[in-house]
Amino acid sequence: MKRALGVIAASLAMVLSVGAASAQHKIKIGCTATSDCVSAMVATDEGIFQKHGIEAEMVRIGINSNIPAAILSNSIQVGGPTTTVFLQAVDGGLPLVALAGASVMSARTNPNVAVFVRNGLTITSPQDFVGKKVGAPGLGAYLHVLFVKWLMDKGVDPNKVNFVEVTFPTMPDVMRSQAVDAVVSSEPTVTRMTNAGVGKVAFRYAAELDRKEPVIIYAASKTWAEQNKQAVAAFRAAIAEGAVIANSDEDKAVAAVAKFTGQQVDLVRSVTRNLADPNLKPENMLWWIDVMKQQHLLQGTPDVKTLIFP
Repeated sequence: MKRALGVIAASLAMVLSVGAASAQHKIKIGCTATSDCVSAMVATDEGIFQKHGIEAEMVRIGINSNIPAAILSNSIQVGGPTTTVFLQAVDGGLPLVALAGASVMSARTNPNVAVFVRNGLTITSPQDFVGKKVGAPGLGAYLHVLFVKWLMDKGVDPNKVNFVEVTFPTMPDVMRSQAVDAVVSSEPTVTRMTNAGVGKVAFRYAAELDRKEPVIIYAASKTWAEQNKQAVAAFRAAIAEGAVIANSDEDKAVAAVAKFTGQQVDLVRSVTRNLADPNLKPENMLWWIDVMKQQHLLQGTPDVKTLIFP
């Protein structure tokens, strides 16, 4: 009898274990090789997602503007597009919703953004970019749109600059081969290129613009979010916890970023990261919408009240 009860107890434990495992929401989170998704990286590495019932996997995406397509193809369930890529996708009719904030601009970290010029080329003014080939990690993404804004503010016609897409990891090689004249980039890639001796910083244009809007947001398809409201709530809770650690525990944040981006720990540690901020409000996107309309990147005016999943 005791043996039979033992078998039953073991079987029940196995059933409960299977049930708990199946209750885990499997979510792939796609971001580019920057530190802006550090809240998700930390939440993954520190078991925070698992605690909230999410089996999370971080996926590295080469070009930020590819993230919306990856979301809608279900290659990833949540992505970290720049605010500009997200707005352009929604404006184009793609059914995406924002779930939470990832990172924001600040006076502390805006100097991390720079336009980096190859060796053998002298750039002393914004007008010198006319006729040049400039690489960006995603056309219509944060660094590209911000640089075009800076050019326009300086009286330069951005249509006279030839922009091409270049991923962060390949920037040092592209600069070394002189396939482009310059790249718009951010840390720690700027330091990597400087240390490699492939060129130098020409302008730290984000510092000149001095903005505080969101850089990266976490987004999902509207259909997935509506069908997985429990997973959305769990994701938001995990990201909030991850953001606290990312902003307060340097060792854990650096280790998570180095692991995901494949960059050396010392290099990651040497760079001041954007603030991880999970709080996202509709009005946070208004400046970006104005900038993008100025650059003719939006056909309409997205309704900010409908952009964030309730």
